[in-house]
Amino acid sequence: MFEISIALVTLIDDRNKEVEVPETIERIISLSPAITEILFDLGMGDKVVGVTPFCVRPQEAMTKKKVASYGYASIEQFEKLRPDLILTVTGYQNTVADQLSPHFKTFSFKLPSSLGGVLDLVTKVGVVIGREDDGRVLERKLWELTKNLRIGKQKTVYLECDLGGPVTFGSLSYITDVLRFMNFKSIYSGVSKEWLYPDFDFVRESDPDYIIMEPKMFTKREVNMLDTVISSRKWVNLRAYNNGQIYLTPGEYDFFAHHGPSLIREVLPWLEGLD
Repeated sequence: MFEISIALVTLIDDRNKEVEVPETIERIISLSPAITEILFDLGMGDKVVGVTPFCVRPQEAMTKKKVASYGYASIEQFEKLRPDLILTVTGYQNTVADQLSPHFKTFSFKLPSSLGGVLDLVTKVGVVIGREDDGRVLERKLWELTKNLRIGKQKTVYLECDLGGPVTFGSLSYITDVLRFMNFKSIYSGVSKEWLYPDFDFVRESDPDYIIMEPKMFTKREVNMLDTVISSRKWVNLRAYNNGQIYLTPGEYDFFAHHGPSLIREVLPWLEGLD
């Protein structure tokens, strides 16, 4: 009987773990919406056999088997799918990676902290899955898109995402860097944290030029949603409210809270349109 030898390449992931990655990958499970989008952009969508319920970009990703959430994974489900490789991001997915890595080849990428890091992730994913050239080409194309953007005058902004409750972002977050790239200076840009719970009194005292609110993913956008928030937080005298510069992010999916290629294709042009 002949034994089939699978060539492996030993890589070190962003948790400093050695991962033996197959040179030829046929079955991938992605536990990151951003990585899922990158895989499809690199022509590997047909190799994706499992995702999370939050992997909604591109639309084809929603047809894939749902196998895990951010904090939970079923080993039995993964065994049935027989993945050659599982891809995750660091931070909130470390627990799941610890759960899976004794059983499957699991590679973790660092959660980006800047716009450059978001773009670099494209190339890094390409390297790990054996699509190095495609990854570099895609990263270059995304960078080119940023050159055509019109950057307006500097303005201050408060941005909030509902991640099970109101959360805002400090200097260590790619979201703050993306805002600054478009000349929106977050009122929390001086806080050395990735994310934090906002102080509504501080927002009122800062009186930002713009306020951007991102509702919880899949939440129905009520017509009076913004007015309800503004009234409850006593923000009716803020210049952003009086000047009509308070905005809900478009659509029912994560917008700023998603760091895949659509951050470049959709979020940056949307910010350009606010100025």
